[in-house]
Amino acid sequence: MRALLWVVGVVAGVLILLGLLLEAVRWLIIIGVIALAAVVVFAIVKTRRVAHRHSATHR
Repeated sequence: MRALLWVVGVVAGVLILLGLLLEAVRWLIIIGVIALAAVVVFAIVKTRRVAHRHSATHR
């Protein structure tokens, strides 16, 4: 799961850089930002699940 997050994050970064280099291709920036936001949301959800499981086992 962590590897998938890294791959999507790297792809999002590459798409954003490509979009900045090729100003005419604005949809690359949009896709990159959406993918980056998805990675951030995914990471937050995963972290909360792990923290919730961890706190539940120590009760």
